[in-house]
Amino acid sequence: MTLHRRRFLRHLAAAPMLAGGTLGLSQRGYGADIGGYRALVCVFLYGGLDNNDLLLPAGNAYSDFARIRESLLAEQGEARAPEFLLPLDSLQSTADGSRWALPPEMPATKALFDSGRAAVVANVGPLIEPVTRQQFLDETVRLPPRLFSHNDQQATWQASAPEGAQYGWGGLFADAFLRSGASAGAEAFATITATEVGPFLTGERAFPYRINPWGASQVYLLGENETLVEGDDSFEQRLLRHLRGDRYSGSHVIRSDMATALGKSLATNARYNSARGASVTLATPFPDNELGAQLRAVADTIAIRNELGVQRQIFFVGIGGFDTHSAQATDLPALLGMVDSAAGAFYQATEELGIAQDVTLFTASDFGRTLAINGDGTDHGWGGHHLVIGGGVNGGNLLGTPPPPRIDNPRDAGAGAAIPEFSVEQFAAPLGRWMGLSDAELDAALPALGNFDRNVLTLFT
Repeated sequence: MTLHRRRFLRHLAAAPMLAGGTLGLSQRGYGADIGGYRALVCVFLYGGLDNNDLLLPAGNAYSDFARIRESLLAEQGEARAPEFLLPLDSLQSTADGSRWALPPEMPATKALFDSGRAAVVANVGPLIEPVTRQQFLDETVRLPPRLFSHNDQQATWQASAPEGAQYGWGGLFADAFLRSGASAGAEAFATITATEVGPFLTGERAFPYRINPWGASQVYLLGENETLVEGDDSFEQRLLRHLRGDRYSGSHVIRSDMATALGKSLATNARYNSARGASVTLATPFPDNELGAQLRAVADTIAIRNELGVQRQIFFVGIGGFDTHSAQATDLPALLGMVDSAAGAFYQATEELGIAQDVTLFTASDFGRTLAINGDGTDHGWGGHHLVIGGGVNGGNLLGTPPPPRIDNPRDAGAGAAIPEFSVEQFAAPLGRWMGLSDAELDAALPALGNFDRNVLTLFT
């Protein structure tokens, strides 16, 4: 009875305002470094980002790429002509002589890369253990379940398991910080989302708190009943006073707990909105688009970190539209431009706040896409390339080796879908270590990490 009641109340307290949960207090792996302030921001690109259109071959390899994508490049026109790409000049040629470039829609990312504030991690994806192409073809190695499925691979990226996973690695990272005493009295603000989120931010103790561009999310019924006033009180204020005061009475344990949970949620929202309402408005302009609004809300929240009393925070934002089976020439450049302008503005906001060294943004997506095209789009792939941006990032570097733009290359799972070089765990581990987690805490949050070299990616200087 107690377990079911607590699980129910956890979701009640979080919906729709999502005040943090306090359940299942595991005692494993104390010891996270919680000095100062640090934050991670996950930008999830729903649908499967075409990694081959984020990082494009330059130099001699471009001709191979152009032959495979001839009709799609014809639709894209000069936007993908080699002379209009943004070369990553700070990179030396890779071992095979390849050179790489960003698409012209990403000038802010190019500037951050050139200034050492952004890096590209090549060919990351869900794995259980390292996989070669021959092992994949021979089916002699364990593979993540339900590859190429949107829902399952979104969950696997976020929680190391397919759809139905309960805890995400962002939430488990936050659990470790909370157990070590970070954000005491402000646990609700440890994991924060500005959009719908899967399991990524949910831990045994942490639970995502929902914000929007104007403040905390609210119960719709309360917002629709502001006319029900008593003096100068809003309906929400009256309800909060009722739940806190002696007017609520009853012996039913679930009703009592529901009232307590709702009261805590309302109080958490009031605390958040009060701090945000009193903060100085950021001067950094953000683009007027969906991702810009979400990242502006995150920046506004980071600006009140001292008022909220938090030392470690993990944020989640995301946009859809990346399932580009068709109309990729039209749709994807606009989406990449949105990512570029919003991420660039967010980095500038962290500079304005004086904490660029303490905030890291990274991208994630269901999967990459095939190098081969289906006419005017691409199909579901596996490994993909991702951005890591921040003042502490080992920037100006391409970490890993992108598969050469050829079908049947050494990492081709079929149609140019890339067999990942790095697992999600290898990508997540340096993020967690930078945040202050010990190796034991990383192992607890990333169950397959022990199957890989945990130190292979040097994401930070």
